[in-house]
Amino acid sequence: METSVQSSAHSEHFQQHELSNPSAPGLCPEMLEVAEEACRAGDFDLAVEIYSSQLTELRQPDRGLCLRKADALTKGGRIPEALDSYRAAAQVRRLRPEELGLLVESITRAVRLKELGEGWKPKTAGSNSSSSSSSGCSGGCNDLEEEEHQQQQPLDLFSCHICRCLLVDPTTLECGHTFCKRCLEEDPALKQCKSCCLKMKVTKVDPSSGFRLNVVLSGLLEKWFEAESKSRRCWMEGESLWKKQELSSALEKYNKAVELAPSTSKLLAQRAELHMDMKNFSQAIQDGDSMCRLQPTSAKAHYIKAKAIRGANRREEALQELLYCVALKSDWASVKMEAQKVLCEMFSSVFEDDGLDTPLHPLQATGPNPRIKPLALLDSLHSSLPRDGARAGCSKDSPLSSSKACDVGSSSSFPKPDGSLEDSKSLAAVLSSLPVTAGLKRKSPGDANAFGPPSKLLKQDPACSSQTPVPVSNGRREVPSQLLDSSDMECSLCMRLFYEPVTTPCGHTFCLKCLERCLDHNPNCPLCKENLAEYLATRGYNKTFLMEEVLQRYLSEELEERRKVHEEEMKELSNLNLEVPIFVCTMAFPTIPCPLHVFEPRYRLMIRRAMETGTKQFGMCISDELKGFADFGCMLEVRDVKFFPDGRSVVDTIGVSRFKVLSHGQRDGYNTAKIEYLEDKKVEGEELTELLKLHDSVYDQATAWFTSLKDNMKSQILSHFGHLPSKDPDPQGNPSGPAWCWWLLAVLPLESRAQLTILAMTSLKDRLIAIRRVLIFVTRKRPR
Repeated sequence: METSVQSSAHSEHFQQHELSNPSAPGLCPEMLEVAEEACRAGDFDLAVEIYSSQLTELRQPDRGLCLRKADALTKGGRIPEALDSYRAAAQVRRLRPEELGLLVESITRAVRLKELGEGWKPKTAGSNSSSSSSSGCSGGCNDLEEEEHQQQQPLDLFSCHICRCLLVDPTTLECGHTFCKRCLEEDPALKQCKSCCLKMKVTKVDPSSGFRLNVVLSGLLEKWFEAESKSRRCWMEGESLWKKQELSSALEKYNKAVELAPSTSKLLAQRAELHMDMKNFSQAIQDGDSMCRLQPTSAKAHYIKAKAIRGANRREEALQELLYCVALKSDWASVKMEAQKVLCEMFSSVFEDDGLDTPLHPLQATGPNPRIKPLALLDSLHSSLPRDGARAGCSKDSPLSSSKACDVGSSSSFPKPDGSLEDSKSLAAVLSSLPVTAGLKRKSPGDANAFGPPSKLLKQDPACSSQTPVPVSNGRREVPSQLLDSSDMECSLCMRLFYEPVTTPCGHTFCLKCLERCLDHNPNCPLCKENLAEYLATRGYNKTFLMEEVLQRYLSEELEERRKVHEEEMKELSNLNLEVPIFVCTMAFPTIPCPLHVFEPRYRLMIRRAMETGTKQFGMCISDELKGFADFGCMLEVRDVKFFPDGRSVVDTIGVSRFKVLSHGQRDGYNTAKIEYLEDKKVEGEELTELLKLHDSVYDQATAWFTSLKDNMKSQILSHFGHLPSKDPDPQGNPSGPAWCWWLLAVLPLESRAQLTILAMTSLKDRLIAIRRVLIFVTRKRPR
């Protein structure tokens, strides 16, 4: 199955090379057509035989025919022989990079299958990610930012989603997500949060200031990841110096950063780029090698190493890294072309260096020739392709998963002196044992170690030092248990563990409920006294997600206890029989709207709690000089709340039911009461008949009174209380009696104490009689 798939792929990529002299004696067009059809059908051996027979008939080698044969050999997996044909074509005329595409594809495909296993899938290119403020790489390095991001997904809890490094000077936005302060400030094109895609707002607490760091998170990160935090700061200083072209000073900062955090691949990548800027290619190679150790299957790591090696003018080794890079990421076109260019240069330089003036016949290419030295390409592949799992990893499904394969220093997969091979699937070992001659220059015997393993060639990098790393789990940072202290995450207002932590624009973190209560009294930060009027106006009290996740991950038990305490408080507040919050203000009646202007801190808290508990209810009573508030009142239900920038609010409520106060109390500054609800006593028989007659009579009397009022007075009543409710066919249907009675009681010119007396009545008959008396009184008093 694998063979058929490869054959199909080869056929799709078949490249026809123009013959130098199509009418040359010895060339048979019909046979060439048969060879081309054989290539399309996947019978590459037949095509090779035909091309070879045609070449033997020629007095001078035909470049196009040599290339066709080379491509057929390549497609058939006979790479050593293909190299001979490519070399023969190069003897006629210099090869072009695009003519070596199939060769590079075949080599990298073999590397992928042999070294990484059949289950390995090369990464495909995504859209280039936007360059971060901390990116110091140039050229092709940025082309693989997306790949690096995919390898790091999901991001570490303590990483910035913009620079993808440890948070430094963490700044929490109004939406609750946290980023590096510098990342936010240095990206003018950043208009929305990278995490939630909401429009990014900079709530400035002072006209001269912008983003402010999160004080609590900043302290925690520096405590938990001290070395890495210091490293990141040195790193950032180095980037700034690099931008100013102060390269020596920048390198000092980078060196210090690497000493503190030697296992940060992105840091090593930037230092390698800086070394290349300074032409320090040997040091850049060391950093590239360290990156490859840290991220064995990162194409970016191998590309940076290849750039450094090529800068040092070591083409063979650079080619090895480029080939491995393409094997890891098959559609990285620019690197593939770069590999083809290097390979093309290597073919061409042989003849320039050896002073070949006349081309050789293709048959002479495989025979001994004192002017052409043995192949060095495959021998160079031998030394740099992954060894025993050092690059491919030691997964259970990998062909390199044996105990020997996990020994990086082992050489079990390489040819023995007698040419035999041990049981290994290393492509490097297989290819290097083949008797191939292609005319590429081998280094002198004195350079025999030039293609040795990087660990032996290069100076030991700090990345491999014995310094204790930050604890990690599944590649993520973990807070050292000895540094974890719940007191570091306590609210400075309630002195308890943060619950629903929110961060103000000035960078201070509090429990949501604690902050709201403070802002009820004063629109300034409780700690630094910065004015938070704008923050209060927007009421953007979003939880700080990072702090919330830290609490859930590391202090789950303490957070659960804190949650239980909060829920118990909310449950107690929501029990409207046990304890009812009392708003001491005015008379309220069932079914009648009662708009309120709330500005006192205690009532702000009371209204907010009514909304949070879900009851949306509280009691309304008039004041009493002795008891504080009256013994009777009406429950109000909140229909809508409109907040103003200064914390005030207009609350739209409506009367629900009457109650009697059993005991008075207080909670957090506002009054509370234990109550019992009032209901009208129902009557039957003759009493009901009399009640209905009285009900109709008083209603007619009330209608006549309202109709007789002046137009301006009626307009005021209608705008505030609405129209007189219709007569209820069943006056006893509602526990509080007919709605029109309460409407009339609210609009009649009565003192609060008189209204309270009628409100407390549980007999509808008594209430109707009282209302009739008031109507008679106001009708007589009305000026004629």
